Amino acid sequence: MRTIFHLDLDAFFVSVERILDPKLNGKPVIVGGDPKYGRGVVAACSYEARAYGLHSAMPIRTAYRLCPHGIYLHGHFEEYERYSQAVKNILEQYAPLVEQASIDEFYLDMTGTQKMYGSMFAFASKLQEEIWNKLSLPCSIGIGSNKTIAKIGSDCMKPKGITFIIPGMEKEFLAPMPVETIPGVGKVMKEQLNSRGIYRIGDITKLPSDYFSIAFGKYGVDLWRKANGEGAEYLTIQRERKSISRETTFGKDVTSDEELKQTLFYLTGKVCQSLRKRGWEASTVEIKLRYIDFQTLIRSKTIQPTDDDKIVFETAWELLKKAKTRRVAVRLIGIGLTNFSPASEQEFLFDDIEIKRRKMLKVVTKIRDKYGYDSICFKA
Repeated sequence: MRTIFHLDLDAFFVSVERILDPKLNGKPVIVGGDPKYGRGVVAACSYEARAYGLHSAMPIRTAYRLCPHGIYLHGHFEEYERYSQAVKNILEQYAPLVEQASIDEFYLDMTGTQKMYGSMFAFASKLQEEIWNKLSLPCSIGIGSNKTIAKIGSDCMKPKGITFIIPGMEKEFLAPMPVETIPGVGKVMKEQLNSRGIYRIGDITKLPSDYFSIAFGKYGVDLWRKANGEGAEYLTIQRERKSISRETTFGKDVTSDEELKQTLFYLTGKVCQSLRKRGWEASTVEIKLRYIDFQTLIRSKTIQPTDDDKIVFETAWELLKKAKTRRVAVRLIGIGLTNFSPASEQEFLFDDIEIKRRKMLKVVTKIRDKYGYDSICFKA
C-alpha cells in the first residue's frame, strides 16, 4: 500500500505578504488584480476575506464589490518563489521523492518510511510544525493511498489541518462529498452531473463505469475511478524547467510606445534575474502582445546563448516593434526565455568589456536576491 502526502500551503501568497508586513495579520487581504481599474482576478485571499465570499480566480471587480474595505496587493512573486523553494528544501530532507505540483503544493511519497518516522499522522504534524517554526508558513496535509485521495484530504481541515484517510476506507470517505470535490470537476461538469441527478460522489459510485464512459468518454471513466477512491500512486519525476516568462496586464490600455518599452525593459530584467539565479543562459527570446480586442501575437527569435539583460531586451524590443502593426491599444505584453544551457564560465572567450559586464551582472543578481529586485534598477 502506497503512502502519499499532499502538502498545501494555506493562503500561500497572503501568508508571505504577512511575513513581509505583519500589520496585515487578521485583516482581509487580497492578492491579485487592481480594483481601481477592475482588471484581473484574485490570485489568493486570506480567510478573513473568504468570509465575505471571496475565492481564488474571482474577478477582482466582484471581489471589491463584496469586500471594499479589504487590502488589495499586487504581490511579491520573487518572494513567493523564494519561500516555495525553502519549503521544498525542508521536504527533501525527509521524503524519498518530492513532486512539486505548483508553487504552493507538494506531493511526498512516504511509502516504506514508517519504520523510520513511526506514525505518519505524527510525522505530518512534525513536518507542519517545522515549516511553521522555520518559515512562519501554515500548511495543511492530506495522507492517502494515492495522489487524488491525499489532495482531497488536504482540503478537508484547512487551515493547518491534517487528514489521514485509512487505506481501504477511501470510497466511504468520499461518498458524502459534493461532486466538485473531485479534482478536475469544474462548473460545467458539475452542472452536467447535477442535471443527471448526481450531486454527491457516492451517487457516482452507485452507477456502473460504462454509464460514465458512454456519457463522458475517457474522462468519465477517470471520474468514476476517482469517485471510487482510485488515483495515481506514483509521483511524477520533475523535468527541467522549459521556460521562464513574465507578463503584465495593464490597468489601463496602453497606446504609448515609450510605456510599452519601459514595461518590456522591466519584465526583461525580471526574467534575466531568474535566469542568472539558476546559472543558465537562454538562446530563444519570445514576446507576447495582446491588443484591447484580445487579438494575441507571439513572436520569437533564436540568438547566441546569453543571460544579459541588454541583449535580451534589444532582441525583445525589435520583435515587439515588428509585431505591433495595428494602431490599437495594447492590453498585455510579456517576454519569455527558452532553450537553456549552463552559463559559460570560460571568461577568456570574451573581451575585457564583456568580462566586466558579466561580473557586474553576477553582483547585481546577488544584491537583488538578498535585498529585493528593486534595490538596483537599470535604465532602458
